[in-house]
Amino acid sequence: MKVESVPETLAASEGKLNASGKRFAIVVSRFNAFITERLLLSACDGLMRTGAAKKDIAVVRVPGAFEIPSAARTVASTGNYDAIICIGCLLRGDTAHYDVIVNEVTRGIGQSAQETGIPHAFGVLTCDTLEQAIDRAGLKMGNKGFEAALAAVEMASLKAAVRKAKAKTTTVSRKATKKTRSR
Repeated sequence: MKVESVPETLAASEGKLNASGKRFAIVVSRFNAFITERLLLSACDGLMRTGAAKKDIAVVRVPGAFEIPSAARTVASTGNYDAIICIGCLLRGDTAHYDVIVNEVTRGIGQSAQETGIPHAFGVLTCDTLEQAIDRAGLKMGNKGFEAALAAVEMASLKAAVRKAKAKTTTVSRKATKKTRSR
């Protein structure tokens, strides 16, 4: 057996876990509030631990998970936020309703992020049982609200880094174009 060394990687842009100076909106469903409130508190904790000021966090409440994408898109479209965190809890029942809602919520959140250009973090639990939801809201498996907040911070930071790199590249390109034209 031949053991090879790890190949060198190319430089990569990455976001940082620094929320200082950034604004966040959290869209949270009231349905299954005993779960979503735990996710919301942990999301706020994650944002503040990474440097977000309380004044830079807005909470938008919606009736259920189905309404999350619409509210997220409306909030993102204002241009006032660096990232949106979507929080909800869907529990499987005995009908196909669960599958329809899960698919539409997931598609809608992704579509909102793509069309607005604002990062959206997915903190919507999709669980078969209440026990699974409780575990994911902080009992045994960490807290998915906290994890969604960290993803939002990193993606907001990455977006800013990419914009900064693009601006730098554009400036260098313009200087090179001016030199070529002046010859």
